Amino acid sequence: MSGENQRVDASSGTTDLAPPPAPVSRAGRLARPALTLAAAAAALAYVGTVDPNEPGHYPVCPLFRLTGVLCPGCGGLRSAHAFAHGDLVTAIGANALAVTGYFFFAGVMLLWLVRAYRGVPGPRLVVRPLYWWGIGAVALIFSVVRNLPMGSFLAP
Repeated sequence: MSGENQRVDASSGTTDLAPPPAPVSRAGRLARPALTLAAAAAALAYVGTVDPNEPGHYPVCPLFRLTGVLCPGCGGLRSAHAFAHGDLVTAIGANALAVTGYFFFAGVMLLWLVRAYRGVPGPRLVVRPLYWWGIGAVALIFSVVRNLPMGSFLAP
């Protein structure tokens, strides 16, 4: 008998067996990734419907408004709008880093859905501190380059 399914009462020395977890149906396993995907699709549909190129629909980036400096997220809504309409070239032109994030998200969602369908535990995205520093460095370099004259092709 394995030790993980036992609970020992220290006062009496007796052991209670915990019941095994109930099996989860395929629909139950698919619920969380499907709801996450539905929420992301609804957000993308909203941005695809309400054009961020028209003023007044979304707030302006505070960093850009105060300093005139483009942050790594500037152009992200315009990128999502173009992406929702299938215009990948315009989406990359608005924010290439965001488009990379869209494809990364799509890959993680596909992996999560396939694993949930098969009954395998979902992907665990545990990012080591070194990778966080690397992601931050890429975002910083992207921000600096898109604000320089030579990197104006990265500006929205």
